[in-house]
Amino acid sequence: MKTTLDTIARNTGFSKSTISRVLNNKAYSSRISRKTAEIILAEAERCGYTPNLIAQNLRTGKASTIGLLVPSLANPYFAEIASVIVQEAMRYGYITITADTMENVENQNSAVTALLTRQVDGIITVPCGSDPAYLEQTNEQCVPVILIDRYYENSPLPYVVTNNFRGGYMAASLLVRNGHENIACVQGPAAATTSRKRIEGCISALAENGLEDRARIVGDEFSVQNGYLETKLLLNDSRRPTAIFALSNNIGMGVLKAVREAGLRIPNDISLIFFDNYPYLDFLEPAVTRIGQKTDEMGKMAVRLLHDSISNRRKIKSQIELSPEMILRESVAPIIPQNK
Repeated sequence: MKTTLDTIARNTGFSKSTISRVLNNKAYSSRISRKTAEIILAEAERCGYTPNLIAQNLRTGKASTIGLLVPSLANPYFAEIASVIVQEAMRYGYITITADTMENVENQNSAVTALLTRQVDGIITVPCGSDPAYLEQTNEQCVPVILIDRYYENSPLPYVVTNNFRGGYMAASLLVRNGHENIACVQGPAAATTSRKRIEGCISALAENGLEDRARIVGDEFSVQNGYLETKLLLNDSRRPTAIFALSNNIGMGVLKAVREAGLRIPNDISLIFFDNYPYLDFLEPAVTRIGQKTDEMGKMAVRLLHDSISNRRKIKSQIELSPEMILRESVAPIIPQNK
């Protein structure tokens, strides 16, 4: 049997109007106590209540809809972020329209225009390119825009990202502490702040140890193919690296494939560290050391900021960086000195 407001009212003893205000995030403005709101929300969750959005839209004459833009839904990392955002948006009563920009600025701007014609209430985007002008204009003149995972430097656009500089610094520092001096970094698009900040952090750690001139930065995509091809070239170089830092899981899987094809052992012959965290990395042999991102918190926070901007009709200026975490496993080991 479908759960309705009548069901929740019968089970909690509160009026349907009170329940409706709580479920529509109006408890505070309606001066409904926190205890009452908690009881209602707990009962709604217990019995699986979902609002009749079609009926709401017919009453208000407007659907509560947000847009979501990601560079590649085929990338598990962006697919995970999208899943978190869609689920969290539903909690706030929003339907999400998702578009894949394929890491292309023209696609991004066209998708924004298409979303605006559909009268979305706001947009969350993993931006691409280096020019924030169109997104800034959209945020100022049309609907609120929240950036996630990446941001534009010297732009007022609000964002929720990982502290990528810190993550890159942590990864390189771990490798240096294990005696590695010949370190290669396989990056994603050079224009993406995620790539640039991770590389800056990596080089900073190397510079502290007098190794900045030894940095080898290659690659241009967050893809398996990029990791595979660049690693093939690195392993055939006369100065083969003793450690590789893959700047994403996708890149890392390509790196791993190339290393295994070369008959090298991990970490005996070469150490690996990835940026990003997925549970399946613990089931590889050996389990992969990586820099984890708080994607769940990132997605939920972005939706919350967007909802706040929409519901309170105010511009959000928050620019938030979440701390990464080091997840130590078995793919990094001290370098073995070569006999002279």
